[in-house]
Amino acid sequence: MKFLVRPLISVTTYRRWTFLLGGTAILVPYLLIYAGLLRITNSAGRLAPDRLLQSLVMLLAYIGVSSAVAFIPAVRILSRTAVETLLDVQLPAETVEGMRSWRSRRRTAVWWVLHIGVGGGTGLVAVVAVPVVPVLLRAASRGDSPVRELLGDSALLLAGVSVLLGLLILPLIVSLGAAVGAVLARLAPALLGPSPADRLVQLERRAEQLIERNRLARELHDSIGHALTVTTLQAGAAVRLLDTDPEFARRALSAIEETGRTALEDLDHVLGLLREDPSARTPQRTLADVEALVEQTRSAGAEVRAEVGPTDGIPAVVSREAYRILQEALTNVLRHAGKVPVDVRIGVCADRLELEVANPLGPSATSRTGAAPRTGVVQRPGAAPRSGGGSGLRGVRERVALLGGRSTAGLDGARWRVHVTIPVVPLLELERR
Repeated sequence: MKFLVRPLISVTTYRRWTFLLGGTAILVPYLLIYAGLLRITNSAGRLAPDRLLQSLVMLLAYIGVSSAVAFIPAVRILSRTAVETLLDVQLPAETVEGMRSWRSRRRTAVWWVLHIGVGGGTGLVAVVAVPVVPVLLRAASRGDSPVRELLGDSALLLAGVSVLLGLLILPLIVSLGAAVGAVLARLAPALLGPSPADRLVQLERRAEQLIERNRLARELHDSIGHALTVTTLQAGAAVRLLDTDPEFARRALSAIEETGRTALEDLDHVLGLLREDPSARTPQRTLADVEALVEQTRSAGAEVRAEVGPTDGIPAVVSREAYRILQEALTNVLRHAGKVPVDVRIGVCADRLELEVANPLGPSATSRTGAAPRTGVVQRPGAAPRSGGGSGLRGVRERVALLGGRSTAGLDGARWRVHVTIPVVPLLELERR
């Protein structure tokens, strides 16, 4: 019983009926055009009086004219809007190129034919049937001759037929519209939604956006994270030694100022990338700036022994990524191992760039669990294990993978070692081309 009553009281049913009646409104001018074509054809004597042939000509004219209109791109936009508003169907977004493609226009033509033919035809049935109901009721109640011949002279039977017609015809029409609307709603995503080729384009663009977002996240994590780590350590040392060693506190504040200035430049660069404004982008740091990076790390209290070979012939993209990798490795040392000796080695060997950062394990690095931390970094002595780590090393792996290199991070005896290898010869050849 609910299955029969639900369409009659549902708001969705009457929204769908609005959609169908919209197809009827569009269908009426087409019917006038088709009727005119048939009349002209008959008057010219080019059409036999056979009804089947007339219907065929009318059908062909209907499909041809209605499909031609649907090839206009604006028709697809209007159809999608009507479907989403009146049929309660959420259609996936389409690209402008996909919406204007001939494949989408052909599918729009099929939908247009269905909307006008099936939907408009259903609405036309309702428009014709609703006024017929009172006519039938009146004829049954008065006992007009056709009804009397069919039902006889029984007044009770005539009254029963009147009530039955009044109770059934209108609900049946409403249910018919709900059923036709449901069928069209089911077909709408296939005809008005994006094509497989358009979905592929959208996925590619989405992938490009994710790659760009990940790159910006790595830039922020490595540059701003390093600056905040250094300034935090420097500020803590300055507070502790402000009274006993004012000269050291002064040097620490100067280092904080320099680090903050560098962080602002890096932030301007990232904001320039977000705004897609070339004039707002500052030059990115490369391996030529390693000395300043090492000095920042030393100013935070770590003893850094750096061995940097010639880097003039390294491609710019490799030099920039290698700088960020080194920055992240040194940040991890300061953040998780503290003020420990750090060995840095950078050099070009044959056709690849090798970068290595190694530091000794702290005395309490494995005292809590008997194993190295899962994040791939060493805990500071006496500090509680840090949670939620690992994004820095993940960023290192992503940078290296994009350049076709290899990276390892793990225990090497009593040290924690990060080793990165990036090919440079293929990239140099590519730049020359």
